[in-house]
Amino acid sequence: MNAADRQAAPAIGFATAALNTRIAFLVELARRLHQYGTTAPRLEGAMSSAAQRLGLTAEVWSSPTAIIVSFADLAQGEEGVAQVTQVMRLPPGDVNLGRLVEADRIADGVIDGKIDLREGFRLLRALGAPESARAHAAVIASYGLAAATVVGLLLHSSWVDLLTAGFIGVVIGAITVLSVSRPRLSVASEAISALVATLIATLVSAYIVPLALKSVILGSLIVLLPGMALTTAVREISSQHLVSGVARMGGAVATLLKLTFGTVAATQVCAALGVVPRDYALPALPGWADWPTLIVGAFAFAILFRAARRDWPVVMAAVVLGYLTTRWGGAISGAPFGVFVGGILLGALSNLYARFAHQPGAVVREPGIILLVPGSVGFRSVSYLLDRDAVLGMDTGLLLITLLGSLVAGLLFGDLLISPRRSL
Repeated sequence: MNAADRQAAPAIGFATAALNTRIAFLVELARRLHQYGTTAPRLEGAMSSAAQRLGLTAEVWSSPTAIIVSFADLAQGEEGVAQVTQVMRLPPGDVNLGRLVEADRIADGVIDGKIDLREGFRLLRALGAPESARAHAAVIASYGLAAATVVGLLLHSSWVDLLTAGFIGVVIGAITVLSVSRPRLSVASEAISALVATLIATLVSAYIVPLALKSVILGSLIVLLPGMALTTAVREISSQHLVSGVARMGGAVATLLKLTFGTVAATQVCAALGVVPRDYALPALPGWADWPTLIVGAFAFAILFRAARRDWPVVMAAVVLGYLTTRWGGAISGAPFGVFVGGILLGALSNLYARFAHQPGAVVREPGIILLVPGSVGFRSVSYLLDRDAVLGMDTGLLLITLLGSLVAGLLFGDLLISPRRSL
């Protein structure tokens, strides 16, 4: 859905299509884009562009939990007497690159006249089918691989820490998958996951083998940390989507609080039962282990973001490139500069990919910044504050703000370097 298409004249074939049919297709498209993690500015731009091509105007308002769209038929003139407003109450979306790419393909097919409107509506509806048991098993395994990757690659811990974090990650993945179909569990899944992760890590450290306890807990929870949500919130606020950005920021802070509460509660339970962990670090992984760990981690994130198999090489390359660029920039002038450079590169490359591959730039952008987002810094900041270490908590909070600002600025500069031609 090209941004330039907003100015194009509506296709002649849609002028005679029923208004309700066109609106039904666009509403379903909005629902799917929201469900698959599209940010407010990109969703609104994509909807306005698609509506224009279908002979409608659309005034779209998007937030993490709702979409309001007002349609007018261009055939009725600029004043459009045929006005319809749709209000959708939706749960917060989660990134699903495979289905996002498919929704974009269906929308392009309908707009280009290759797919009938009713068939396009049916295909979009079909995207909402539950994932298979095999897909759930792959996601659970990816939680474990991602946790092990973070412990080995970013926290530089030992083999024992890596294996323990991987096991805990699998347990957390199972809890997360179960919570999808259980609303009551879903509300508290982050706190329960943090509680379980801390209990397992503490018991292993106390009775089996010493661990770098904080690194293992942090690594095992890395997928649940709202670093991506915090980054998206700041991006939305910076683009003047204030309601959506502030709401998303509130959700991210609530997630941090639940994770921190679960960790603190488990620590207190272990202390009350007299379980004392042996908290010291064993020898770290050798330097050569970074490369296989990075490749395994890139593969894990390709599964975690539900990318289609044909897009796995692109997603994995984006993860590797984002990490290496940030590491290089950080070695020159510190972590904030490294994150800024990584943001510029990934923002520009995602727009370039969208231009030439005719697919959403999110395929490159979202997985590429996953190792850049400062979710772990936010978790540490809240943890220090709950431990009544206000000085360290505030210092870590300032680092969080610096990293968030650097990443968002990099993405914005990347858009300036290569302007986005597609809404997604």
